[in-house]
Amino acid sequence: MARPFRFGVQLGQLPSDGWADQVRRIEELGYASLFVPDHFTPQWDPVALQAAAAAVTQQLNVGSLVYGVDYRHPVVLAKAAATLHVLSGGRHEFGIGAGWMQTDYDQAGMVYDSPGTRIARLDEALQIIRSMWSQDETSFEGEHFTVRSVPKAAALATGEAPRVLVGGGGPKILRLAGRHADIVGINPSLPEGRVTGDTPRDLRPERVNEKVEWVREGARAAGRDPEAIEFSSLSFVIGLTDEPGNLRRALAGSTGMSEEQVANCPLFLTGSGPEICDCLQARREQTGISYVVVPGTDMDQVEAFAEAVVAPLAGK
Repeated sequence: MARPFRFGVQLGQLPSDGWADQVRRIEELGYASLFVPDHFTPQWDPVALQAAAAAVTQQLNVGSLVYGVDYRHPVVLAKAAATLHVLSGGRHEFGIGAGWMQTDYDQAGMVYDSPGTRIARLDEALQIIRSMWSQDETSFEGEHFTVRSVPKAAALATGEAPRVLVGGGGPKILRLAGRHADIVGINPSLPEGRVTGDTPRDLRPERVNEKVEWVREGARAAGRDPEAIEFSSLSFVIGLTDEPGNLRRALAGSTGMSEEQVANCPLFLTGSGPEICDCLQARREQTGISYVVVPGTDMDQVEAFAEAVVAPLAGK
């Protein structure tokens, strides 16, 4: 049975005047979640922004998309996430990844380790974080982290914890996501540590299917039911138009994909409202992706997308 559609908005900062009204408007429009990225670009701190957004809304989930594991110690992340979950009344979605943007590491003077090392660090961090949400005391000794007798992160009820979201694009990170995550973001692989002209091609339709299968393999290997995982995608380009041909041709020219591949790539949502709805329903049928996150930098676009796509599909 298909999982119902949910929609989220990702943004890194809000207007200093009227920020609360904008957050409440996103909730009113029917979006399920507000997500905050985690980079050292000119963006607001994700923990503070999520806490503020939760304080001025009633139903909107607040989440990180996603914390870089190297930017904060897992003990710090566990406490922040548990606190957000309590303050929001259970509305926190905890997104974490292995880190990918090399400029973040360069700016902060951190070592940009190999993908395998960063993924191994994420694996250990998730074990510590989940333990700190459920156990009165956590001790852990691994290759990357050692934790001794750390108290529970917050007074979470038995069985209550933030939902874990892990995003990634390669087989190793996605199999890890299948082992650990409640929600998995299907992303392009970024081996260069930056977005390049080749990046979108890694989310052409046939690659998306392959990535979903890596997640399912990881879940099965861990004794988990792959059907229990919610799959998400993040779109960078929204083109609501009855005549998407010119936009798709331009995107095809810049990415090396065909226009048909552009029309079916999760990074791009182009076409009329009904056409985008049909595309999302077909993608959910083929891949299981039901959680769609769009950029929140243009509120006019957020409003238009809500009317054309969120209203007819959310919860269905």
